[in-house]
Amino acid sequence: MDNKTAGKKKYKQISREKQWGTEYQTLPLSNLHSQPSSFAIAFSRLSVVLTIFFWAMYVVSVIVRQLFDGPQSYQFTMESFGYLIIVTFLTFSALVYLIARQGAFQRFSSHIRVPRATLDKYFFTHQPSITVLIPSYSEETQVIRKTMLSVALQEYPNIKVVLLIDDDASKICSEDMLRLEATRALASEIETLLAIPYKRFKKILKRFEEANRKNNIIISKAVEEIAAQYIWAAKWLNTLADKEVIEDHVDIFFANQVLRELAEDLKLVGEALVVSHKEDAQIPVDRLMQLYRRLVLIFGANLEVFERKKYASLSHELNKAMNINSYIGLMGGMYQQEQTPDGIVLVPTMNQSNADIIINDSEFILTLDADSILLREYCLRLVYFLQQPDNADVAIAQTPYSSFRGAPTRVERLSGATTDIQHIIHQGMSYYGATFWVGANAIIRKCALEDIVEKKWVGGFEIKRYVQDHTVIEDTESSIDLAIHDWKLVNYPERLSYSATPPDFGSLVIQRRRWANGGLLILPKLWTLIRKRKNKGNPISKTEFIIRLNYMTSIAWSNIGLIFLLIYPYDGRLLSPLILLAAVPYFLAMAIDLRYCRYKYSDIIRIYGFNLILLPVNIAGTLKSLEQALTTKKTPFARTPKVKNRTSAALPYVLSPLLIVGFSLFTLGRNIQGEDWGNAAFAGFNAFTSIWAIFSYIGIKNLFIDIWIGLIDLLYVDTPPNNISQKSNKNESELNWKSVLYHGESNGIVPHEATKEVIINKKRTT
Repeated sequence: MDNKTAGKKKYKQISREKQWGTEYQTLPLSNLHSQPSSFAIAFSRLSVVLTIFFWAMYVVSVIVRQLFDGPQSYQFTMESFGYLIIVTFLTFSALVYLIARQGAFQRFSSHIRVPRATLDKYFFTHQPSITVLIPSYSEETQVIRKTMLSVALQEYPNIKVVLLIDDDASKICSEDMLRLEATRALASEIETLLAIPYKRFKKILKRFEEANRKNNIIISKAVEEIAAQYIWAAKWLNTLADKEVIEDHVDIFFANQVLRELAEDLKLVGEALVVSHKEDAQIPVDRLMQLYRRLVLIFGANLEVFERKKYASLSHELNKAMNINSYIGLMGGMYQQEQTPDGIVLVPTMNQSNADIIINDSEFILTLDADSILLREYCLRLVYFLQQPDNADVAIAQTPYSSFRGAPTRVERLSGATTDIQHIIHQGMSYYGATFWVGANAIIRKCALEDIVEKKWVGGFEIKRYVQDHTVIEDTESSIDLAIHDWKLVNYPERLSYSATPPDFGSLVIQRRRWANGGLLILPKLWTLIRKRKNKGNPISKTEFIIRLNYMTSIAWSNIGLIFLLIYPYDGRLLSPLILLAAVPYFLAMAIDLRYCRYKYSDIIRIYGFNLILLPVNIAGTLKSLEQALTTKKTPFARTPKVKNRTSAALPYVLSPLLIVGFSLFTLGRNIQGEDWGNAAFAGFNAFTSIWAIFSYIGIKNLFIDIWIGLIDLLYVDTPPNNISQKSNKNESELNWKSVLYHGESNGIVPHEATKEVIINKKRTT
């Protein structure tokens, strides 16, 4: 039994409680997209034409005709225009999907993978620096370990990996403190783990360079030796994979796709070298030098941990963007640590001997979520792409993440299906120059971030914002900022990154509400982009505009439109088979894409029900955007309670699916009585898919548990602490002299005697 089979067998033994309707196949999709056939491209183009044709036929044959021949009443006229607006918006979103899909096919057809030898040759003489930033907040230590190790094994020269821990050690319980300490130790643990092969290959490389400095052709004995080193490295990686604790499908992915696949690659190179030796092939010294150096690069990485909340001079805002910004703002500087009553502050210094912290600058920055995993050539291929002369104006290169296969829950499986579909659509967006930064992973030019940085002085300290945090979808806003400054963003057309998808309904609610919040707030920046591009004589194309507009606003209009279709009893004469025919190309194309990603055609119906029960979540996110626009208050980071390793969903989000089912059944009965068969069929389909989604993706047991928790929470009211009573335990005449000397009289000093007397009188009255 080989290592991969053993890993899968172990997984099946552990995961006996997998839900029905999930998958056991853990093998991910291929890194390279298959070449689309001529028929697929032709069908894709025809789908766009048919969607527009049937929509236009509906407008002419139904809406226009009814306005002339139907009842000439104000209510019917308003219903006609309202229904047309909703149908048009929904058709528009479907059309954008088909257009982006067509762009993806064009990119897949033209993509030619750069040979490995070309990459080795380039990075043998070019070594652009890169810093990997992994923001982390309350993540499990083992999750972060896999992410950091996948980056540390990147075959890239001079890579620096920094874990940005955002937990506040002063505000966590003892159990979380143990997790935090384990997380802090990850950098040194991984460096120690990789030190054995790294020192071995560095020593051998040095010896090889000294022995063959003047040679052009390597003797056969040297070829044998390097082949043996590659085979040794493969065995070391396989041994490491065997020691991995396999508890779920993500562990299997890491052991097989990161460790064993790298081992297989190295073993294959070693075997190729053995064959070349047997055939007496002449291999240039430079090529063998590159192969030796590759082993050093694989196992050589500098790992560090940084905690911004240790320093009072850095922003402590609770979001991922400011965690990243805090570190980027320090890059390229030297700092002294100075103790103040508020805590430690970092003071810039020009004297290296006095510096407590030195943070080097780098040409590129890789941002990576703590629950993501990179395949081994991610950095090599994306940096090589960015370094080409034609791509000098590209600020960000990324591979929109794919999902881990073998999900144990139906929610995670279907979330993964939508994620893999979005990977295709994002590839198509790059074809039209409408790429958006997807924050899970990206390689960014540091100089591009310097173009969009915003600086602000807070409490005497300069706070820099490279990645905007006005909304919770900071990557989308930064994409527009970069485009305004004439930078481009590109999705590299391969699958080289993977990230976790929500395993239960509660965590899905948090994710989808965050996605729905912010697009409307960023919309004014799109108009700024259009205006600036027009003034520069490089107007934005219509296709780029509609793709960007749909990406930022479709969640709002599609969900609001669907709510109206569910609730309002539109006149049956407005229904027509033509509007269904206009939607058929979209649903058929998505079903084909699902099958292309190794899902089922029938998952298209499951996704419909899936989106129905998420309607309230998306509406809540949209309303939160409008609230933020009116109040200018940022949306806070929300966390929900855990129930037996499951995230509990808030009460409104578990009650609303039941209301959707109830109203759909009510509408079904009413339409049957009125013999309105078109609306009856629509209501019946909504009721069926919603009921299926509740059973499959929430679960009856979890539904009642979350309702009970929500009702119990309503009985409790959080009360602020009584600061006066807390102060009564202290000596009110005590003077905080350190704070007075640091801040001045407004901080750290007890109230004036008259004020103290008022406080004392209030206490007596109480």
